[in-house]
Amino acid sequence: MPDLMISILAGVGWLFLCGVGITSYRLQWRQTARMALVWLAIFLGLYVLVEWFQIALNTTSTLL
Repeated sequence: MPDLMISILAGVGWLFLCGVGITSYRLQWRQTARMALVWLAIFLGLYVLVEWFQIALNTTSTLL
C-alpha cells in the first residue's frame, strides 16, 4: 500500500508540474484544450497500438 501511495503522489506531482508549465505559456483555454486533446489522442493511440501488438503476439504464440 505505501508503494502505491508513492506512485499516486508522484503522478499528481508530475501533473501539477505539467500544468504549471502549460500555464506559463498563457494560452487561451481553447488552445490549451486542443493541445491536451491532441496529447491524449497520441498517448491513447500508442496504448492501443501496443496492446494490439501484445494480443497479436500472444495469439501467435498460442497457435504455435
